[in-house]
Amino acid sequence: MATTGALGVPSAITRFARPSEPPAETEPGQDDPAATHSWQLAALRGSCIQYFSRLIASDKARLSQVALYGCRQRLRGNGKLFRRSQSPVVPSVSEAKTFPKILCRIVALLRAASVLLVRAKGPSSDRASQKRASLLEELIHPPFRDGRFWVVLAMISLVFAIHLGADFAANRALTPLPSFIWALLLVVPIIYAGTAFGRRGSIGAGIFGVAALIPSELIVAHTATELWSEWSTLVMLLVIAVLIGTSIQEARDAAQARAAAQSLAESEEGFRLAFESNMAGMAVANLAGEVLVANGVLAQMIGYTREELIGVNFMDFTHPDDHAVSAEINARLALGEVEQECYTKRFVRKDGSLVFAEVSRSLARDEAGVPSLAITSVRDITQEKSLAEQLSYQALHDPLTGLPNRVLFSDRLPRAMQRGLRHGGLIALLLLDLDDFKGVNDTLGHHVGDQLLISVARRLSLVTRSSDTWCRFGGDEFIYLTEGLSNLEDALEIAQRVLNALGEPFLIGTAKIVQSASIGVVVSEARSDIVQTRLIQDVDTALYEAKRLGKARMVAFDPEMRERSSSRFRLAQDLAYALSYDEISMHYQPIIDLAEGGIVGLEALMRWNHPDLGWVAPDIFIPLAEESDLIVKLGAFALRAAAREASDWASRTRIKQTSYVSVNLSARQFHDPALISTIEEVLQSEGLMPQRLVIEITESVALSDIESALRVVQRLKQLNVAVALDDFGTGYSSLGYLALLHPAIIKIDKSFVSPIHPSPYTERLLEAMISLCQALDMTVLAEGIETPEQLALLRRLGCELGQGFLFSAAVPPSQLGDIPARFGQAATIREAK
Repeated sequence: MATTGALGVPSAITRFARPSEPPAETEPGQDDPAATHSWQLAALRGSCIQYFSRLIASDKARLSQVALYGCRQRLRGNGKLFRRSQSPVVPSVSEAKTFPKILCRIVALLRAASVLLVRAKGPSSDRASQKRASLLEELIHPPFRDGRFWVVLAMISLVFAIHLGADFAANRALTPLPSFIWALLLVVPIIYAGTAFGRRGSIGAGIFGVAALIPSELIVAHTATELWSEWSTLVMLLVIAVLIGTSIQEARDAAQARAAAQSLAESEEGFRLAFESNMAGMAVANLAGEVLVANGVLAQMIGYTREELIGVNFMDFTHPDDHAVSAEINARLALGEVEQECYTKRFVRKDGSLVFAEVSRSLARDEAGVPSLAITSVRDITQEKSLAEQLSYQALHDPLTGLPNRVLFSDRLPRAMQRGLRHGGLIALLLLDLDDFKGVNDTLGHHVGDQLLISVARRLSLVTRSSDTWCRFGGDEFIYLTEGLSNLEDALEIAQRVLNALGEPFLIGTAKIVQSASIGVVVSEARSDIVQTRLIQDVDTALYEAKRLGKARMVAFDPEMRERSSSRFRLAQDLAYALSYDEISMHYQPIIDLAEGGIVGLEALMRWNHPDLGWVAPDIFIPLAEESDLIVKLGAFALRAAAREASDWASRTRIKQTSYVSVNLSARQFHDPALISTIEEVLQSEGLMPQRLVIEITESVALSDIESALRVVQRLKQLNVAVALDDFGTGYSSLGYLALLHPAIIKIDKSFVSPIHPSPYTERLLEAMISLCQALDMTVLAEGIETPEQLALLRRLGCELGQGFLFSAAVPPSQLGDIPARFGQAATIREAK
């Protein structure tokens, strides 16, 4: 058995590794070239054997012996690797045999190294052995998909071609340069491979380059001197190239590592700054919720110090009502079901106060992807929540009275319906509107009006249940929602209680205001098929009916009101188009001189022939027109049509040219600033004398704004246009104002001429009215004369003018010529004398 050296290396290899010394009398490169080359080859062989001996010695003795046996067998071989060729320089037989032996031994050593590296990959190998095994695997599996790998192969192939050509040229003495110079070009692809792939790239390129150069050595014959010079130089340069390429790659890796370390440091510093300087509270906690790190903002927000927060669970300062939400989110994060969660919760500060916070939690995983930590961001939204509640209150409540507004009412009405479906009972709506509230604003000012609304709201809240809802519905309207009633009487009782509460005067500053109201009431069962907007429409209809009946009262809704309201709406819509389609026309009723029996004038009365409903009575469509601006258009139409007919009476009828025409004006038209200019334009365009036009107004129109009425009457008198006061005795007559206005004609209402319940006092009242007018130098005209007895009474009392069905009804312009024939040229009047 072979003995081993101090390092456990077989002594045979140790002896073989020592190169033979050159002869003392001969130096390398002198007179004996063969001896010199022999020494150099022995030195190269010794260096290789020493390197692999150290490699083998680091492994187990058994593996070393196996590898050694293989190496020695190969080193003793004498295989012929070169072909002899004709050359100007023919090497000797001893020289030709030397270099193949070296190559065979190098190949054997490489194979032994491969065996050792493969065995070193086992689980018991150390870190260095694993690196060598990894390097061998990388050499065995080149990066075929990397384009740089093919660039290296192309460069090596080019070096092979150049070297082969140079060998042929040098062998035939075509060039003075030795062929190994061109083999030095192999340094370029080795360095490039090292910079691209590192050590594995440079070693692999070197091995492949050496393998690529060997064929040229087999094809072309070389002397031992040439082979030694070429390969000794090439090996050294290859080692240098491997070192250079590897160094470049290592330097680049080191630079990248430094850049990565610097980037990591900067990232960590950025995270630290972001964590510490964040305006939101930040904390890192484990999956159980225990705080590991917290910034100062979070500590200040919760009222603790940073040290007090470390190790404390978030649950310890979470509001008890929010524990369930927090626990559920913690569990989902711990299981990895979610990566992020955002929710709101309440924290209890150290002093016991509450903090509303928006909490964002993000899951952090370790290198294995297992959830490990939770990064928590906490933002204080206490002020935002307070502001949101304030804005919500403002959006749902009236800013003046503080009562709920229509938006909140629209939300509470369906809720009341749902409760009614569950518990039973009736639901009632009361819509209240202050009577003549505009007068308060116009007389005392809007500030007093606002204070009155506030006082009304307070008083309404005192007389109703706190569980019910009062809402300011708009302007001076309030709506009341109550539920759980038994019948309609319960709702009416509430409405009466409200009216009684408003009956007490309101003291606003120094003003004492008596404010009445009208209330519409609607009661309904709680049913799922009820349209809520229909209930509001119904209670509004009931309120309108209360206003129509005289205000200061309550009216319960009846289904017939809905039909009447719907009919009124449709009629108002049709009336807006009536003028455009010539459905509106003027009819005329004669005014008779009761003493002489002749026609002294005609009253223009408006008629509407509806295409579907036929003739619509004026007392139906005139109030509809007065509710809108349409009454002004109708009044202008009546003025122009009456003036046009009156200017042409003499040519078409037997009515005297001096007969006048009277036109009724509504309150809005009478107080219209453009009235006088309109009358002037009509008189001029139609060619009617001003003395033949009479403007009729009612007592209510004149006395509603006496100052404006006086100005208008004065302007009309300046135009020589007479004024007649219609319906005298039915309104709030004021003898003082009557003297100021001093109309040319007083029209006594037909309720005095033909009373429903005649009595002696009626006749005396009629006599007093006629006497009063005559005393004030006003012409008296009696309306509604229907019987000869009424006519005889009026003549006896001294009434001057009259009109009524006894003489003629209102007729269209085409029948004006037949009016005298109808009552036989005043024959009826003569019979009544």
